[in-house]
Amino acid sequence: MEVVVSAPGKVLITGGYLVLERPNAGIVLSTTARFYAIVRPIYDEIKPESWAWAWTDVKVTSPQLSREATYKLSLKNCTLQCTSSRESTNPFVEQAIQYCVAVCNVVITEKEKKDAFEKLLLQGLDITILGSNDFYSYRSQIEQCGLPLTPEALASLPPFSSITFNTGDTQSGTKPEVAKTGLGSSAAMTTSVVASLLHYLGAVSIPFPGKQYSENGSRINNGLDLVHSIAQSAHCIAQGKIGSGFDVSSAVYGSQKYVRFSPQVLSSTQDSSWRRLPEIVSDVLKQKWDHENKPFALPPLLTLLLGEPGTGGSSTPSMVGSVKKWQNSDPTNSQEIWQKLADANSLLELQLKNLNKHSREHYDSYKHVITVCSRLPHNKWIEMASDQIGDSIVKSLLDTREIFLQIRHFLREMGKAAGVPIEPELQTQILDLTMDTEGVLFAGVPGAGGFDAVFAVVLGDAHHNPIISTWTARGVLPLLVGENPNGVCLENGDPRTRDVSSAISSININ
Repeated sequence: MEVVVSAPGKVLITGGYLVLERPNAGIVLSTTARFYAIVRPIYDEIKPESWAWAWTDVKVTSPQLSREATYKLSLKNCTLQCTSSRESTNPFVEQAIQYCVAVCNVVITEKEKKDAFEKLLLQGLDITILGSNDFYSYRSQIEQCGLPLTPEALASLPPFSSITFNTGDTQSGTKPEVAKTGLGSSAAMTTSVVASLLHYLGAVSIPFPGKQYSENGSRINNGLDLVHSIAQSAHCIAQGKIGSGFDVSSAVYGSQKYVRFSPQVLSSTQDSSWRRLPEIVSDVLKQKWDHENKPFALPPLLTLLLGEPGTGGSSTPSMVGSVKKWQNSDPTNSQEIWQKLADANSLLELQLKNLNKHSREHYDSYKHVITVCSRLPHNKWIEMASDQIGDSIVKSLLDTREIFLQIRHFLREMGKAAGVPIEPELQTQILDLTMDTEGVLFAGVPGAGGFDAVFAVVLGDAHHNPIISTWTARGVLPLLVGENPNGVCLENGDPRTRDVSSAISSININ
C-alpha cells in the first residue's frame, strides 16, 4: 500500500502584514509548485509478538537533500525519539507525524478502522518528501553553468533536483539555510505530510485533482477541515509561534480570500509540557476555528508570473517585528496607513470580481479585450473599447491597475515609517518598468515584501509576454511557477516515476 498526496505553494498578492490581524483579509493564490509526501509501510508483515510493543519504526527520507532520519514512535504518547543524526531531522515533519498519529487515536473509533490503523502503525511508517524545483533557488547553479537567466534554463533542470545550501556563517557555526523563492515551502511540506498520513491511516479521504468541488461550485470537504487544523497546529509548534496561517490554509484549500483564525484556538498547543499529545489534539478539535477561506481565483485569461531578483533574501519574522514595533510606537499614523491599505485591498478584490463577472456574462467581448490589450501598454487600452461592454471591461482593467498602484504606495509608506524594505528601491525600479510593459495589469512584491521575489499579473499567456525578456535583461530570473487554484489532493503515484514516463513518451514521440 502506498499513498501519495501533494499540497501547493502560495503567493499572497494582497494582505501583507494586515492579514496578521482579524478581520483583515488577504488574497492568496495557490500555485503549480507542489510538495509531495509518499507514505508506505516499512515492513510487509507484522510479527505476532509485535502487538505488545510500545514503539514502532518511522523513516523519513528527503532525496533532494540526501538525508534520511529514523525514529522510534511511542504508541502510547504519540511522540518521536530520533535514532539517527539530528542533522537529518526536520521539525515540521516531526510535528506533523506526532500530531497525525495523536489525532487518529482520537477520531478513529470504529473497531475495524481502529484495528487497521494500529496494524499500519506496527508495520512502520516510511515517508518520502519531495518539493517541486519552483520552491528553491537554482540561480547560482544556472550562473555557474554559464546559462542565461531564462525559463528555458530552469526547465533544463531535472525534476526534484538536488538542493544546495547558501553559504553559512562559519564564525558562529550556524547551519546554512536553503536558498528559497518564498512560496511557503514549510507550509506546503507540512500539509502534504499531514494529509498523506491522515489518508493512509484512515482518518480522512483526500480527493484527486479536479474532485474538490461539487457541480454547484461548492467545496467538497472530505476531511479537509481536519487536515487544516492538524497542519496549522504542527506548523505553529515547529516554527515556535502562532502565525496568520494563510500559507497552510492555501496549501489545504487552494486559492482563496483568507481571514485568519483567532490565536486562542491554538493556545493549548503552546503550553503542553505536562499533557499527552492526544489530550492536546482533542482540545484543538473542540475549538471554534473562526477563520474564513472563501474560494478565489484570478479572472480567466489573466496569468500569474513570478521572478527571482537575486538581490538576497529577507527575514519575514524580523520585518514583521519591526512593523509591529512601529505600530506600538506610532499608533495614530500606523492606523491611518493600515486603514488606507485595507480599503485599497478591498477595492482590488472588488475589481477582480468585476472582471470575473464580465468573463461569465460577456465572454467573447472579454476575451477580445484581453487579447488585444495583452499586446499594448496600458495607456493604449482605452482605445481598444469598441462598444459599451468593451468600454466597461477596459475601465475595470484600468481601475484594477490604479488601485494596485495605491497598494504599492501604502506599502512603501509603511516600510519607510517602520524602517523596513517592504518594497526596496531596486524592486521599485523593476516593478515600475514591469507595469509599463505591454499587457501587464499589475506587479508587486508578494507577502511581507523584501528581496525574495516579485510577481506580475499579465493579460493572456505570460510566456509570450515581453516581460520575460525585460526581466531577464535586468537580472530577474522568471520562474516556471503559475497559479493553480487546487489545494491538497491525492496523486496517482510517485511523481518521479510520472516525470520519467512523460520524458520517455516525449522521446518516443519525437
